[in-house]
Amino acid sequence: MATADRTRSFMKDVKRVIIKVGTAVVTRQDGRLALGRLGALCEQVKELNTLGYEVIMVTSGAVGVGRQRLKYRKLVNSSFADLQKPQMELDGKACAAVGQSGLMALYDMLFTQLDVSSSQLLVTDSDFENPNFRERLCETVESLLDLKVVPVFNENDAISTRKAPYEDSSGIFWDNDSLAGLLAIELKADLLVLLSDVDGLYSGPPSEPQSKLIHTYIKEKHHNEITFGDKSRVGRGGMTAKVKAAFVASNSGTPVVITSGFASQSIVRVLQGEKIGTLFHKDASSWEPSKDVSAREMAVSARECSRRLQNLSSDERKKILLDVADALEANEDLIRAENEADVVAAQDAGYEKSLVARLTLKPGKIPSLAKSIRTLANMEDPINQILKRTEVAEDLVLEKTSCPLGVLLIVFESRPDALVQIASLAIRSGNGLLLKGGKEAMRSNTILHKVITDALPDNIGKKLIGLVTSRDEIADLLKLDDVIDLVIPRGSNKLVSQIKASTKIPVLGHADGVCHVYVDKSADMDIAKRIVMDAKIDYPAACNAMETLLVHKDLIKSPGLDDILLSLKTEGVAIYGGPIAHELLSIPKADSFHHEYSSLACTVEFVDDVQSAIDHIHLYGSGHTDCIITTDSKVAETFLRQVDSAAVFHNASTRFSDGARFGLGAEVGISTGRIHARGPVGVEGLLTTRWIMRGIGQVVNGDKDVAYTHKNLPLE
Repeated sequence: MATADRTRSFMKDVKRVIIKVGTAVVTRQDGRLALGRLGALCEQVKELNTLGYEVIMVTSGAVGVGRQRLKYRKLVNSSFADLQKPQMELDGKACAAVGQSGLMALYDMLFTQLDVSSSQLLVTDSDFENPNFRERLCETVESLLDLKVVPVFNENDAISTRKAPYEDSSGIFWDNDSLAGLLAIELKADLLVLLSDVDGLYSGPPSEPQSKLIHTYIKEKHHNEITFGDKSRVGRGGMTAKVKAAFVASNSGTPVVITSGFASQSIVRVLQGEKIGTLFHKDASSWEPSKDVSAREMAVSARECSRRLQNLSSDERKKILLDVADALEANEDLIRAENEADVVAAQDAGYEKSLVARLTLKPGKIPSLAKSIRTLANMEDPINQILKRTEVAEDLVLEKTSCPLGVLLIVFESRPDALVQIASLAIRSGNGLLLKGGKEAMRSNTILHKVITDALPDNIGKKLIGLVTSRDEIADLLKLDDVIDLVIPRGSNKLVSQIKASTKIPVLGHADGVCHVYVDKSADMDIAKRIVMDAKIDYPAACNAMETLLVHKDLIKSPGLDDILLSLKTEGVAIYGGPIAHELLSIPKADSFHHEYSSLACTVEFVDDVQSAIDHIHLYGSGHTDCIITTDSKVAETFLRQVDSAAVFHNASTRFSDGARFGLGAEVGISTGRIHARGPVGVEGLLTTRWIMRGIGQVVNGDKDVAYTHKNLPLE
């Protein structure tokens, strides 16, 4: 239950669950039974039975099964002449009578294979008019559940008293959705799950790109904004019927989840408390205050504010950054106090030292951040720069210009200073921004966000930079590929990998920072010692810190190497060895070469030459930052040209791989990808281009009247 969403916390108390299976789930597009889905469904019921849940099923599909059988029988018994005549629609009651036995026989066979007993209960609308029937029904179901038997309900359409059971919605219930809702109330179920052919209730037809999945239905918020599409392709009710049934049952005290019957393990995941499908709950309105905005609304607001920001002059945008820098320094004591509270809480919670180190805003950090922002403000305006001018034809000029990407989503862990850097870069580049920091830095992030947004002018709006406070909102944001243009995750390998697997939005970032320093045989060992110590000791938790020290084999017994290793140990660095170093230096063996310690630890290994070092880096590195220490210029050039990393250095610490140190003003992160931006990503990495053409009325007209010149013009 560790992954349970807060709105689904009641799932831990659920014992009795009713599962309604719609016709669209039971059958395929061609009307035949979906045996694979039914088998997977029965396996979930078996699992729930084993876990001690009381499972009751309500199934549709009998009419569909009967229709298939009768069509086949009619085809077999028809002459060629009969088939040329107009075919009459089969009677629904006859289809139901034929299909009920076949559908139940299938359920019985599937459950028998799983060592589960099932029973059939056919009911009609008129049955529930009799109080004695209701009482006997409850007693029967209780007896079946005590015996671990799964009751399977279905409306007995074959003898329904309604004249048009597939259209008439009169009576106590009028389809299997409303039957499921009625049974949830009568049998005092703890949960009703309505399985559909879509993921849940959307704000509009699911096929429309603007439609969004509603995770928790709140009548006051959603009733008037939902537009229903077509009814079920095969069943009677479709989503409208499910919503009506869910509303009735939830108001009577039984929570309801509408979710996909096509998705793997959907029922089990619902009961584990995962935020899937749409939840109906009588207390839902108290969970989500009306002032809350959705993920989409946050993203749309950020885009609108960014467009206003882009319309400002360069000096006006510069002033905003200078105001932000002043605000940070003016509120330094308050920011430090909130950060110290986060640090104490993290230490009390037993977080790793590397995380606490990244979380801490050390003395001097706020002034340093303010200085970086002022540097960024004084840089050349990156927006609307003309990058190229071309005369396409006479009096027809084409310009390639720089412009913002749009809306950025940054997900980062631990480091509150990252919020300041990213926000300042977004302002300078004219982008809207959504930020999600780690829970361990919540107080720090909240105060920093407030200080920065309070410095934004009213004509831009505070919603330019949104702070996402709930982890649940991330899943919603990652689906918004139509309003969010780039995701930048800054954190662990697990975080980056999860985000890349969860979104269609382009992702910029790196999963690991496995940085190498290679000490060549010609290295000046005093320089080598200075660089190695800085690369490991200066900030061990940084992604540009050295994790592996590669040493030329000729230096195995050199005093210089002994001095470096002794100095590392003196500073508290735990040293692990590769297979060779482990044997020769009698040090603990490293578990893996591809490992980011993010702490006072590193791996040492010996290599034959520069080519062996390059091969090692390509095999075990992460493409972040790698360094060679050598006095041989030829060897250095070989390393610089062949190492395929975002940053490659000669005789300089890997710690220089940083946006501020590169003169970018700040950075949103370091990218090890090859598309769009690579290495420390500053303002330029948050820009794209657009084409502006100026003419005097030219038309293509099959290129008959155009004399193309394609002449490069000077930039203006």
